[in-house]
Amino acid sequence: MSFTHAELKKKTVAELREIAKGIEHEAVQGYSQLNKEHLLVALCKAMDIDMHVHHQVVGLNKAQVKTNIRHIKEKLAAAIAAHDRKQIKYCHRQIHKQKRQIHKATV
Repeated sequence: MSFTHAELKKKTVAELREIAKGIEHEAVQGYSQLNKEHLLVALCKAMDIDMHVHHQVVGLNKAQVKTNIRHIKEKLAAAIAAHDRKQIKYCHRQIHKQKRQIHKATV
């Protein structure tokens, strides 16, 4: 029986308790008294399942975008030193657009 965190999360408490019944691990002791949230954590610990979802950036060169953001931040620092409000606003918007690109490409 190998499950992912997403598969376990979709199951009912009764189904999770059935799975926990067949596992001999200290994390699932008292499984019949646990609610779904605590039971999920215990099962993931007992079955050595990673609970963190890893996201991937698809269709975009993330390193290049981050390099662009660093260059824009250098321009921003110069604009702040020069008290150029128009350039400061422009730089902030450019950084925001770059970060949104990364966010939209994340799966």
